[in-house]
Amino acid sequence: MSGLIGRLLFQSNMRFGDDLMSAVAPLMKLLSITILGSVLAHPKIQAIPKATFKLLSKLVFALFLPCLIFVHLGQSINIDTIARWWFIPVNVVVSTLIGCVLGYLVVIVCRPPPQFVRLTIIMTAFGNTGNLPIAIVGSVCHSKDNPFGPDCRRKGVAYVSFAQWVAVVLVYTLVYHMMEPPLQYYEIVDEETVNEEPRLDADLDVTRSQPLLVEAEWPGMDDKVTEHSRTPFIANVFRSMHGGASGSYSSLTDNDLLEEWNGPSSPTSISCLAEPRVVRKVRIVAEQTPIRHILQPPTIASLLAIIVGLVPQIRSFVFGFDAPLSFLTDSLEILAGAMVPSVMLILGGMLAEGPTKSTLGLRTTVGVTVARLLILPLIGLGVVSLAGKLNFLVQGDPMYTFVLLIQYTTPSAILLGAIASLRGYAVAEASALLFWQHLFALFSLSLYIVIDFMLLPYI
Repeated sequence: MSGLIGRLLFQSNMRFGDDLMSAVAPLMKLLSITILGSVLAHPKIQAIPKATFKLLSKLVFALFLPCLIFVHLGQSINIDTIARWWFIPVNVVVSTLIGCVLGYLVVIVCRPPPQFVRLTIIMTAFGNTGNLPIAIVGSVCHSKDNPFGPDCRRKGVAYVSFAQWVAVVLVYTLVYHMMEPPLQYYEIVDEETVNEEPRLDADLDVTRSQPLLVEAEWPGMDDKVTEHSRTPFIANVFRSMHGGASGSYSSLTDNDLLEEWNGPSSPTSISCLAEPRVVRKVRIVAEQTPIRHILQPPTIASLLAIIVGLVPQIRSFVFGFDAPLSFLTDSLEILAGAMVPSVMLILGGMLAEGPTKSTLGLRTTVGVTVARLLILPLIGLGVVSLAGKLNFLVQGDPMYTFVLLIQYTTPSAILLGAIASLRGYAVAEASALLFWQHLFALFSLSLYIVIDFMLLPYI
């Protein structure tokens, strides 16, 4: 009897050791590349200048990542898989809602400066659902003895890509407006004295020497700055409904605001006079929402992959060993191979710059980091386990479950730093939070990926 117990304990220890190595080894690979990027970008060495890392981020954004998404998502998706994958985008929304609740609790407990309340909630709620999960999946699947089978990489990248478009839509709609400069803390500059657009001086000083992380995930954001992107225009539109606008906007009527948006002689402004007041203001908000920015190379690649995958005739023409365009997909796959090492090198370059000066406060910084990296993953384990009990998951596919769990464990999306720069709001604070979160994520990801590997058979 004692011999049997001993063998069972030995086998259990062996399985634990195998799970531990399977989880830790991929992260050690990513960590090695990240350290290499930090060394190459370190200010005392500068073997690779900052401008080179920015160019590399543009290559990842415009070439490597779209190639990776198109090749793997296009081969995996069809009508049946869309029906089975429905919980992936839903999980992104659920994790974001839970993150918003946690962010609000951080605000209550840590009491950040009033102008950074929305930033605290946003940075807790919106995680990295793109580059970092793809890098983790790629590293896990690099080993032949990975627990997810021979199609590990293709399925993992397809799952992550299928979730990414939801996150991008949320960022360019909800986050974009939440990151608007707060009206009550906005500095109004007299246009007669200074011939400049009203702005937040502290934030624009930061944007003149932007850190790498601002462009690390969505480069070229500064080119998308519009007339009202760095002003509390939407807040003033709705405050005018109640006659509560202040500052230089206090004397503006509804028609003045419409003229400012549509132009003094715009036919649209004339036609809107017959619209109800609320409808008119909602229309202005909709027009101010940069939906067009969603159609960037990664999302275009996702749309093309879905279209190709859903049409069997096109799919057989593009994908497959005997497909006429197989040479093209092979070429794209070669380019896609550069995505993971490039992303980790960029992350290393970002960490080498160090944190920016922030007025958010140590208590709030720690609160956001703990909530995002330690508490949210625990809640995610419960959510995904409940989804498994309700048969929302793909049965017999541990990679599907693993990707869902990763969505709760990643640090805040680097794209939030780009949106902060675009809106001219809390740029330094967002940059500092992203730095500290990605630094501590090296440890929290290691912990939770080990836990995920151990619990996958039971979910």
